[in-house]
Amino acid sequence: MSLDQFDRAATRDDRLYELNKGIIEMVDVPQPRHLRQVLAVRNQLVLYQEANPGAIHSVTSSFDSKVLIASAQSERHPDLSVYLSPPPELDQVWSLWVPAIVVEVVSPSSSRRDYHDKPEEYLEFGIAEYWIIDAQKQQMTAMIRWRGQWKPKILKPSQKYTTRQLPGFTLDLSRVMSAAK
Repeated sequence: MSLDQFDRAATRDDRLYELNKGIIEMVDVPQPRHLRQVLAVRNQLVLYQEANPGAIHSVTSSFDSKVLIASAQSERHPDLSVYLSPPPELDQVWSLWVPAIVVEVVSPSSSRRDYHDKPEEYLEFGIAEYWIIDAQKQQMTAMIRWRGQWKPKILKPSQKYTTRQLPGFTLDLSRVMSAAK
């Protein structure tokens, strides 16, 4: 299926879908544990946003935004997307408005997509950082764009993460991992 066809397709409201290289994939509705982890990251980002006006334009969830990778015929809905600038003044912004950071919290059914399918697409789309939070592995993989490729940095729950994208921001990974319990 093409990206244009997928974007116009009718879906059931009780299901989530992504287009993965032209193939429709039904995505499991996340469990409460997943939500708690997403909120633990989102809350830290929003506190930073409030304390640093103008540093972040939007922190969006998977239902609020999407990433359209036309060349790969993929439509992604990251758990969180961090946009530093406002959207272009267009009706169809999703193939042009590039988040600086995307966050995926790994669930059993998303592991392959999160670790193998999405990194290449997010790199191609121009995203500066891709955070993969994995409670099962008890780690976060921060994929940092460097010289046209990803440079991974593995962090354990006891570590804190800082990023050039958000000067002065520190992600407390222990809060995120403990939210999974």
